[in-house]
Amino acid sequence: MEYKNKLIRFGQNRVWRSYSGGKVLDQINNESVPVDSHFPEDWIASVTKAVNPGRETISEGQSTAIIGDYSLDFAELLALNPEYFLGKEHFSRFGPNPMVLIKFLDSSIRLHFQAHPTREFAQNHLDSNSGKAEAYYILQVREEIDDPYIYLGFQTPPTKETLKEIIVKQDINRLKTCFEKIKVSPGECYFIPGGMPHAIGEGILMIEIMEPSDWAVRFEFERAGYTLPEEARYMKRDLDFCLDVFDYSEKSVEAVATQNKKTPRLLTTYVDGSVKESLIDDKTTDRYRVCRTKVINSITKSETDFYVGVIAAGSCTIKLDEEILVLDKYDKFFCPAGIENITIETDDSVEIIECYPPLTN
Repeated sequence: MEYKNKLIRFGQNRVWRSYSGGKVLDQINNESVPVDSHFPEDWIASVTKAVNPGRETISEGQSTAIIGDYSLDFAELLALNPEYFLGKEHFSRFGPNPMVLIKFLDSSIRLHFQAHPTREFAQNHLDSNSGKAEAYYILQVREEIDDPYIYLGFQTPPTKETLKEIIVKQDINRLKTCFEKIKVSPGECYFIPGGMPHAIGEGILMIEIMEPSDWAVRFEFERAGYTLPEEARYMKRDLDFCLDVFDYSEKSVEAVATQNKKTPRLLTTYVDGSVKESLIDDKTTDRYRVCRTKVINSITKSETDFYVGVIAAGSCTIKLDEEILVLDKYDKFFCPAGIENITIETDDSVEIIECYPPLTN
């Protein structure tokens, strides 16, 4: 199998979750009868195993890479030549791990209220090198949803003791008084640091970018008739342990708009007027980076790092040596660090979300 100077493609990699969704993902994948189910996520370029209590015997989460007519486990592919795929400096620092996890997330209901640990908490208390700082890029909203929203941070923070009481009693109405809805629209990007309590509203398709872990404190137990087993609530610890995960600071709606909603920053302007913008940079987090390239006609693109690309809008043709790859909306690919440049051509414009690893310098 020849893998050099080729982009890596990915098929479906649906993962079981405790909430329902996935109908839009079914439509994207041309299923004959699209339905919402407990497979609302598609993990992209993943070497991370999903944590689903009760399904430990089922291997979920790790992606299959496609190169021409060949397919193999993505982690196995990276292990063939990690310096080529990931870059020498990245490999020497992190080993054969991309250190970033990307997902399609398609919600039919509001997700459980939850929070994720910071990397520091994970290192100190969970024997893990990764917490779970997240970013959302909103792709589309279901037609029947008039007011799409997310919850981010406590707008009216409880004390630790009050939050414990709310969780023990599962007083969700009282819990909701700690939050205000944050309205969202397609094309927006949000950053959710570790510790920030949050929930994604119903009817949203997004790209979710995060540290490569599946740590979650789910402090709302029942959604749409499904009740989380105890081992799925507190990272297999107890409530008192997990109460230290939360950021109890006040986060006004205005603060979310200025601090967590990310304004695109221009990085590059190409000859034809195409642009590359930064959405999540090293000033926001040192865990990963997210950019958006908008191509009007044709560009030659050169990057020093590997990245995972998702076609957010439009379609394009990518040329690389003798290879010609046609990509449509919501297709995804991996561009190895060892590729010097690619040519992207489009008839009607294309937007590509690019997910990069942590900086190594």
